[in-house]
Amino acid sequence: MLRTRPDSPLLFEIVERPDFSFETKARRDGLWPVAGMDEAGRGPLAGPVVAAAVVLDPDNIPEGLDDSKRLNAHQREALFSNILGRALGVSMASISAEGIDASNILKASLEAMRRALCGLPLAPKLALADGRDVPPGLPCAGRALVRGDQRSQSIAAASIVAKVLRDRMMADCGNHHGHYGFEVHMGYATVRHRTALQTHGPIKRLHRFSFAPLRLETGRN
Repeated sequence: MLRTRPDSPLLFEIVERPDFSFETKARRDGLWPVAGMDEAGRGPLAGPVVAAAVVLDPDNIPEGLDDSKRLNAHQREALFSNILGRALGVSMASISAEGIDASNILKASLEAMRRALCGLPLAPKLALADGRDVPPGLPCAGRALVRGDQRSQSIAAASIVAKVLRDRMMADCGNHHGHYGFEVHMGYATVRHRTALQTHGPIKRLHRFSFAPLRLETGRN
């Protein structure tokens, strides 16, 4: 897809959209079902990392699947409902802030994806993971795809499910901790969040104490 660049209306850039080609090839090779895996929440200072695994129905793929970061909240919510209503299988898993602190965010993200895959109601023959790493301990073959949420519709669907679920979890945290604005920034290091941390301090079991600046401010190694 071509679109004009915002910095120059006379120049165009190619916008890659996810398709079902990886899944179709795997199916021809006898690797079916194929699950897409992705996570949400690697960068925030607070909250869990959430992963999802999705097996799409090749004959009933929702229109408009894309990297969740390229969709607005309304689009994500609509697609979330469509994915749950049309997919052959959907599963999610999360690792808490304490779990992240006990290992590191990469290990926690990969473990969340592994747990999500293992929770599917059908056993996949191949798992496509967004990023550079295949989660260890998968019960099937795995393949990592850089920018996978912009290349594979299964991974894009997983990215949407993970993002919507995590945003809902953080909105609920905002209901319980009104001073922090979690329902707005979802735990990311915005000015509002940093100001709340300076005023009220971090929340045990919700903030990630292994992340800078919390690690530096609390003196933790």
